[in-house]
Amino acid sequence: MQGFILNVNRVKEEDLIVSILSQNGLETLYRFYGARHGSINIGFLIDFEKESSPKSTISRLKDVMHIGFRWIHDYKLLRLWQDFVKLFYRHLRDTDELEPFYFDLLQDASTKWSEQNPKRVAIESYVKLLEYEGRLHSEFECFLCGEDIQGDISLVRAFLPTHKECTHTLPISKQALNELYKTKSSLFLSDTEVDRMWYILLEGL
Repeated sequence: MQGFILNVNRVKEEDLIVSILSQNGLETLYRFYGARHGSINIGFLIDFEKESSPKSTISRLKDVMHIGFRWIHDYKLLRLWQDFVKLFYRHLRDTDELEPFYFDLLQDASTKWSEQNPKRVAIESYVKLLEYEGRLHSEFECFLCGEDIQGDISLVRAFLPTHKECTHTLPISKQALNELYKTKSSLFLSDTEVDRMWYILLEGL
């Protein structure tokens, strides 16, 4: 099966506990002698097998093969990708059952990562996630004071809308946000607005 590596924890010096997002859900697997095999890293897409053992509550990760991205050797793109993927582990680690949506979302984002500004890809993907989870606030009522927002909008974690006067943060065009939420396109956002939304995204899904 295939999956994205969301988290890696080292145990017993060379062994690893690896969390992998596949279409079947979040897999937590044990990899023996990690330092003696090909390196694995957060964000990598791999093909793998898992082997169960009656002596252990955690299955073994085996037969790992990397499925490389075209941009994998571009350090800047890889670093942004890893920052994005790490967010999924914190968001999904306590979830018992997962639909293929999350794997498909990352797979779609990975194919676009080098074709446009990766921060825009991440923001567009996150809006799809918020909508899927029923957390997309597109009615623009201030999260802090409860009043409608008439002008441009400031966002806080989870893209919750607020008045710019309530948070004293950079406002974002209401028209551009409307377009983003309806079409899942960041075309009308300025680069400054995209940077602002990226930093909000890094606070957590």
